[in-house]
Amino acid sequence: MLQVVTDDRLTLFAEMEKKYEQKDTEYFVKLLDHSDYVVRTRATCILVDFGGEDKVPYIAKVLKNDDNELVRHEAAFSLGQMCYSSSVPPLTDATLNDPSMFVRHEAAIALGVVGNKDAKDALEKALDDPDEPVVESAVVALSNIEFMEKLSKNEKFAKLTGG
Repeated sequence: MLQVVTDDRLTLFAEMEKKYEQKDTEYFVKLLDHSDYVVRTRATCILVDFGGEDKVPYIAKVLKNDDNELVRHEAAFSLGQMCYSSSVPPLTDATLNDPSMFVRHEAAIALGVVGNKDAKDALEKALDDPDEPVVESAVVALSNIEFMEKLSKNEKFAKLTGG
């Protein structure tokens, strides 16, 4: 049986909480290379919570290079939630090239949440993805971008498509 909570993980989480309260970005950047995927996922979320466009390259590196699709999925989601245009290139790459359908789907949705028209070409290419959830996500994302371009007067409302 898979042990979900280990003593080592709990000890590390306690340390992470202290570092979170100190807003220790460097500490969490180092954790992005930790051997435990749960720790990497949490570190990704924490860096995004800290805010700032300077975190985008770190999260983009996770999206491109992490060996765990769940961690990459979380990185794609997080880049979407950050809503920076600088997230578009790594999300585009993941939408079109990630080996995991799970990650391609989330990266496409994230492109729609960011809402940058520069993502349209990639999303149109994703309409030809072999996996239906990716195609459906591209349709949602393209619809969201079009809505934001043409009709939306409330940016927060327009960015609520996530998941």
